[in-house]
This record gives sequence, C-alpha cells and structure tokens, in this order.
Amino acid sequence: MRTWGPLTAVCLGTFMLLLDVTIAVVALPDMARSLHASLSDLQWVMDGYALALAALLLGIGAAADILGRRRVHVVGVVVFATASLLCGLATGPGMLVAARGLQGLGAAAMFATTLPLLGSVYQGRRRSTALGVWGAVSGAAAAVGPVVGGLLTDGPGWRWIFYVNLPVSVAAVWLTLKVVPESHGSRERRVDWAGTATFAAFAAGLTYGAVRAGQHGWGESGTLSTFAAALLALVCFVAVERRGADPLLDPRLFLKPGFSGVMVGALAFNAAAFSLMAYDSIWLQTVLGMSPVRGGLVFLWLSLSSFVVAALGGRLLHGVPARITIGGGLLLIGTGQFCMTALDAGSTASALVPGLILVGVGTGLVAPGIAGAALAAVPHDRAGMAGGAVNTFRQLGYALGIAVYGTVVTSRMQDTLPREAAHALAGGAAGALRGSFPEHALRSAFAAGLNTAAVVAGLTATVAGALVLALVRPPRPGRTGVMNSAPETLREETATHPG
Repeated sequence: MRTWGPLTAVCLGTFMLLLDVTIAVVALPDMARSLHASLSDLQWVMDGYALALAALLLGIGAAADILGRRRVHVVGVVVFATASLLCGLATGPGMLVAARGLQGLGAAAMFATTLPLLGSVYQGRRRSTALGVWGAVSGAAAAVGPVVGGLLTDGPGWRWIFYVNLPVSVAAVWLTLKVVPESHGSRERRVDWAGTATFAAFAAGLTYGAVRAGQHGWGESGTLSTFAAALLALVCFVAVERRGADPLLDPRLFLKPGFSGVMVGALAFNAAAFSLMAYDSIWLQTVLGMSPVRGGLVFLWLSLSSFVVAALGGRLLHGVPARITIGGGLLLIGTGQFCMTALDAGSTASALVPGLILVGVGTGLVAPGIAGAALAAVPHDRAGMAGGAVNTFRQLGYALGIAVYGTVVTSRMQDTLPREAAHALAGGAAGALRGSFPEHALRSAFAAGLNTAAVVAGLTATVAGALVLALVRPPRPGRTGVMNSAPETLREETATHPG
C-alpha cells in the first residue's frame, strides 16, 4: 500500500473526472425528457463541465504550488463529489448545468495536481511505471464512459451516472490523506488570478456566443455582442499575461510556429474527434430508437481502435517525428468524419462504424504524443506551462465543438423544419414531433444536420492536420535530447510547475 497507494489514490480521481467528460453523452435524451430540457440546456450540461475544467486548470495548478498539492487535490475531490450529488438531485436543467460547472471546478483541482503528486512520490523506473498506469487509466476512462453511462441510464436511471461518483470520492479522499504526502512548488510564485479570470471570460463568451447563434442566428445583435465581449476578454488576457511576472500562459510562446501548431492541433483534436458524439448519441436513441446501452456500444468502435493503435504505436512508431503522428492522425480523424456525411432517412447505426474506426485510429496517433510535442517546441523552463496549455486547449476544443456542432445541426435542420421543431428534434424530443411531422421528414432532417456538422468537424481536423505538418518541425540538433526525452521531461517539469 505504501508503494502503490499514492498511484491508486490519484488514479481514482483521474478516472472519475475523465469518465464524466463522456459518461453523460448517452444520457442526454433521458435528461431532456426527465427535466424538460432544451437543446441549449443539453449543450450546457456538457459544456459547463468542460469549460470550467479548461478555464480554471492553469490557475488552480499555480495555486496548488503555493497552497499544497495534496490539499488542493482533496478539496477538488470533495467539491466534485458534492457537485455530483447536486447533479443527481437536479430538479431542472438550470440546477443541473450549475452543478456540472461546479463539477468542472472540482475536476480542475484534481487534474491540475495529478501529475505533480505522482512526480513528487515516484522517481526513476517507478515513475515511468506509475505514469504508464496513469495513462492507461486515463484512456480507459474515456473508452468506457459511453458504455457505463448507457448501463446506468438503462438500469437505475441517468441520475446514477453522478451518484456513482460518491463512493469512489470517499475512497479517493481517504486514501489520499492516508498515503499521499504533501508537496509544494515554488512558494515565490504568485497566482495569476487576473489571467485566470480573463481567460475564463474569453472561453465562456466564445462558447455562449456559439450556443446563442443556434437559437437566434449568427448575425443577431446579442450574438455579435457576445463575440465582441469574448474578443475584448482575449485582448485583456494577452495584455495581462505579457506584463505578469508569473503568467499562466506566456503569449510570446505563440510566436514559435511549432508551439502554435501544436496548440491548434490540441484545440481541433478534441473538437473534431469527440464533440459530435453527443449529437450522434441523440440520433441513435431518439431517431433510431436504440437503448442507451446499445447507443453507447456503438462508440466502442472508436474506443477500441484508439486503444489498439496507441498500444501498438508506442512500439512501432518510436522515432517517427511528432508532426507526422499528430498531423497524420488529425488527417485521419478528418477522413473519418467525412465518412459519416452520407446519412439519410434510411441510415442505421452501421453507417457510423467506418468513420468511427478511422477517428479512433487518428486518436490513437494524436493522443500519446501531443503533450511531448508541445514541450519540444518551447524552452526547457516553459515545459510545465506547455503541458498545462495542451490540456486546457483540448478541453476548450471539446466545449467549443459541442456549441458549434449543435448550432450547425439545428441550422441545417431548419431548411426543412420550423426553428422550434428543429431545436426540439436536436434536443431529443423526436417523440413529441412525430404526430406533427412524417417520420421520414424527421429522419431526413436530423441526418442532414449530422452530415453538415460532420463536414465541419472533418474540415476542422483536416485544416489543423495540415497546419501541424507545416508548422511543427523537428528540433534543431542542439535540442534533439529535449525531443527524445519530451514525455519524461514534461512529467518532471509538470511536477514542479503544473500551471
């Protein structure tokens, strides 16, 4: 217990927080029916969590250096558990969305301290083993999320996808306090709260604008005002970071083509690979009539292909430049999304399978090396900052993808259905519309919306893949060692500089 207890404690928290990114996907139709939720409500159920995680990850990581990483981690687990209880008890969509945001706050505290805690406990070969186990647990959480969500939704009900976190949280807190030692980073650092606030305002404004566009249109004054406010927040964030003594994210890093390329890849990766799954899930259950379990099992094609490629790739692709694996993986993800653009009124779940497999193969190529590529593109003393930025951009990409694809789906459906009907159908209320519209019309409208969103996702991944191939270059001879040791160095730097 003394040797591997800390790893077990940290992995429990990691498994929960990553599971909750995808576990709710297959429960969305049941949530909509139970809470009378609209499409925008469902978007925020997913985005509230991802946005809080993305917006607060860097700031909380810096605070943990000062306050104590174990302390912040335990507080994060307690907040996460409390929010999970509130999610399960939600009586309306507003309460559920607020609780999901609180969940994201707890998840950010857990995620920001995970690698630093492992880095402070394990060294040498044991560290490599611990990080390998942690990586496997992280991958497993994302893979089983839709299936576990389907089983719980089909069984005791969707509220249990949140209640199941409670006993795991109790075990995680007890074990963390018992076997994980406290650790700190530099006590001289200052927490960049101004940077945290302005980045959060930018991310929230951008996402809210995309969601609002689906309801009121891209050119509506409120939508344009929201985007303008997000742009202003971004300008303020850049100004704050340029002048700050301890910035969360130094804007000058983006002057390096390699770093910019990796950040574009990270943002597009989660957006293109995972965000559309929410709307695919609604289509599978409300239009095709599949159960939550069967709907969740469809996504196993993506999870299994990703797992196999990632496992084999570490051995077979050793020495292949990161620009090839990341850029090529994004191009495969784009190709997979393009394969899912031929849905029609008669399509079944099997129409998604070839595309999901290709997306999974691309994911297996991109995910293992993207953090190391970010490290190789920056100076050694900015390694922890680069690692935190990758995680932040990935979660932000997921949140933006949920918002944008929902708007695209409903906008396309409005070509054949009234606005209110399109929003109801995309929100999982197909049953309520069947008396007013022919079954064929509903199926055709939803298929057209998914096709258009898949085109957008495919273009996002393809453009990002091309940019990665163009911008990310092998390090100069003097930095070869940095590239070769990127994953391990990143982990070591993250242990002392998670933000």
